[in-house]
Amino acid sequence: MSAAEQELLLTAVLHPDSMKKLSLAQWDLLIRQGRRADLLARIGEDARLHGLWDTLPAAPRRHIESAMKLVARQHVELLHEARAIAQALAPLGEPAVLLKGAAYTLANLSAARGRMVSDVDILVPRHRLSEVESALMMAGWVQTNRNAYDQHYYRKWMHELPPLRHVKRGSVLDVHHAILPPTARLKPDSALLLADTVAAGNDEKIRVLSKPDMVLHSAAHLFHEGELQMGLRGLVDLDALLREFSSDVTFWPQLHSRAQVLELEGPLHLALRYTRLLLQTPAPDRLEAELLLAARRRGTVMHPAIQDALFLRALQPDHASVSDRWTPLARGVLYLRGHWLRMPPALLSWHLMRKLVKNLQPGSTTA
Repeated sequence: MSAAEQELLLTAVLHPDSMKKLSLAQWDLLIRQGRRADLLARIGEDARLHGLWDTLPAAPRRHIESAMKLVARQHVELLHEARAIAQALAPLGEPAVLLKGAAYTLANLSAARGRMVSDVDILVPRHRLSEVESALMMAGWVQTNRNAYDQHYYRKWMHELPPLRHVKRGSVLDVHHAILPPTARLKPDSALLLADTVAAGNDEKIRVLSKPDMVLHSAAHLFHEGELQMGLRGLVDLDALLREFSSDVTFWPQLHSRAQVLELEGPLHLALRYTRLLLQTPAPDRLEAELLLAARRRGTVMHPAIQDALFLRALQPDHASVSDRWTPLARGVLYLRGHWLRMPPALLSWHLMRKLVKNLQPGSTTA
């Protein structure tokens, strides 16, 4: 397979005009890559934005349009879910602070264009976690995972409750009290994030993180995640956020300062490096280098050559056409790295052993 075919999806994201020249065989591969990366609707929206939609062949367009319709429906449902969550939390005096895809959509950001949103993530103060869970249960969200170990693992070691599902609508809600686990080496202060939230629209009860914090959360989530099957989508999110927010000349200094305050220079360095290398995202020349120095002082980065060998493979779509013989190893190493960053050695060893044993049992799942 040629290098051009291996990079079909990246090329389509970077240069939508390239889609006009694709053969049907290339379209077949592009759709497979796009579906695996959860970016099929995104390239369709880009085609519409650039006036290319009517030039696309009918057969590929049907697949893309189906994905776009699913995203459009999700976005409509998301608005209703956000209002329901805000209503459930209103008696506590707490707003619904949305994270990730839900935040991009409700704040009407360019990152929401064609963005799949399968569940809703919110951030609440840790000291009110039990009250929030009770209020949500009264409104119809319930625990579906009754595994005792999973419940203990989430509640003691993780930065979120076990996922909740609404009994009538089937919507999934993840309730976070932090953006990284309390056992992680990096410990951004959630109180600082909650203090700077802004209204997503006209309703003050539905809020999102500030622009710098939104980027930092996206970076921390992506580069502390051990499973990067949707890594390219996360990178596309970051690219869209950085391009949109940087139209304000004050954004880059604010982002740098905020990364220092929240001790997230390492994830931000990785975000800027790999959006630049894979998506040509512009950023101030010196910022990436300054962030790298700070991350080295904290001991949160690897040797650049090893780091690139891993991330440049794992951030590609999880599809055979963009994999080589080293890709499974890269994904495996980054899976272990993600757990290493989130847990101290003793807990990590116990948890991985527990997962191994449970995964060998048919029908079993663990956190």
